[in-house]
Amino acid sequence: MAVVPSEGAARDLIAAGHAVLGIELGSTNIKASLIGSGNEQLASGSHNWENQYVDRTWTYSLDSVKTGVQEAVAALFQDISTRYQVRPEKFAAIGVSAMMHGYLAFDADGELLVPFRTWRNTSTGQASAALSEAFGMNIPLRWSVAHYYQALLDQEPHTPRIAQLTTLAGYVHELLTGRRVLGVGDASGMFPIDSSTGGYDLQLSQRFDQLAAAQGAETGILDLLPEVLAAGGDAGRLSAAGAKFLDPTGTLQPGAECCPPEGDAGTGMVATNSTAPRTGNVSAGTSIFAMVVLDAPLASLHYEVDLVTTPAGDPVAMVHCNNGASELGAWAQVFSQFAAALGSTATDDDVFATLFNAALDGQADGGGLLAYNYLSGEPVTGLDQGRPLILRTPDSTLSLGNLMRTQIYGVFATLSLGMQVLTAENVKVEKMYAHGGIFRTAGVAQRFLAAALDVPVAVGSSAGHGGAWGIAVLAAYRLACLKTPEQTLAQFLATEVFAGTETHTVAPEPADVAGYTSYLRSYADGLSVQRAATQAI
Repeated sequence: MAVVPSEGAARDLIAAGHAVLGIELGSTNIKASLIGSGNEQLASGSHNWENQYVDRTWTYSLDSVKTGVQEAVAALFQDISTRYQVRPEKFAAIGVSAMMHGYLAFDADGELLVPFRTWRNTSTGQASAALSEAFGMNIPLRWSVAHYYQALLDQEPHTPRIAQLTTLAGYVHELLTGRRVLGVGDASGMFPIDSSTGGYDLQLSQRFDQLAAAQGAETGILDLLPEVLAAGGDAGRLSAAGAKFLDPTGTLQPGAECCPPEGDAGTGMVATNSTAPRTGNVSAGTSIFAMVVLDAPLASLHYEVDLVTTPAGDPVAMVHCNNGASELGAWAQVFSQFAAALGSTATDDDVFATLFNAALDGQADGGGLLAYNYLSGEPVTGLDQGRPLILRTPDSTLSLGNLMRTQIYGVFATLSLGMQVLTAENVKVEKMYAHGGIFRTAGVAQRFLAAALDVPVAVGSSAGHGGAWGIAVLAAYRLACLKTPEQTLAQFLATEVFAGTETHTVAPEPADVAGYTSYLRSYADGLSVQRAATQAI
């Protein structure tokens, strides 16, 4: 990665309109990242938000989407002003990414027909099972096509009025450019992609249309879905309305190049330089997922594994778990409140670091404790609902070290169960790259993840920047393609973004692997308690 420019050089670059903006709408934060000509982050801004559980549906309002993006960009502008004493009037390029999947259905006038149904909803079991059988591949509960088909099966009254389906990233991108397009990685979470063509699978679309017609649908699925573009493709330019949306003051000018909007899985691959075959990454946030770029097709259908693509369109095996680090964060907040009650001035970051370092003192197998982070349903383990739980045996050792070690183990446990499927398929991955806030405390979560997957885990200096930086890099790649269209995404990342970047790699320690294996065995056996809890509470 290039050396961060001086304050004066960065100010001149921003004032000249040569900086690149990336925006990512995650599950708990909307983040904006500004990068320079060497793809280094110059400034950032964020806005906290939370999904709402309304009528048994996880959702965000479109008003909160719009307000949140504007607040994140305003925070970015403030950071730029503080650092460089300048306010941007234009950008060279812009990229938007967001949480994948879910259900955003609009009529012909662009009106939302039902509240946004996010990836977190697990109410599409009938549709998922039927489509998986019909397609001969796993169609997860959270995929857009599963949500749409479930609405048809349920004879929801809005379905005859549907004129378009999109994702959250596609929705925001259309606000900025007027173009209804999607990056291929995000599109692969709506409907299966044919990697040989880079577009939707035509054979499966015909099969779906037959199933949908039997439920009364009159419009073919391809007429409802956004146009698919690979990374580097022409996804339009920032319109006057889009500029006014991002910056209601009217200072920002239109015209910036826009890259294809992507999902958070794709930006995670970019942020960790994991887009080439046999590379893989783990992204940990509200959810947690692993992506492994395949060099050969899987031999069998596996309900624990999604088949998606990189932003360039290459096939990827994805193990996605609905529940990531949120429960761990809730426990950290309890300890923050306890510290405050004692009169401590420790920050949240101080508390996290203390708790994570305490986990290193815990027993390798968790000392008889089990932690389930299931705030919502978990398809990998077959649960429609979740109940966060801590279990321990009477002879367990309840210590801070064991409690925190098992909480971190709990973040990775369901992922480990899903990854066992890829191991059985003999999928090769030499190293996993990790990113997300959980890896900011050096040497803890990274070490435990290495034990959980039994492979070396690398964390780079960009790991904390996350998906907003990743989509900014994809926007920079769009600019690069205008000059050098033959340059692949993998080449661009290797030579222009990550050349010289420092990464810290941790190999699995045998004692950790043995302890985690014992923990995971007990964790799998204890899932019956989790199932009973969802029935009782």
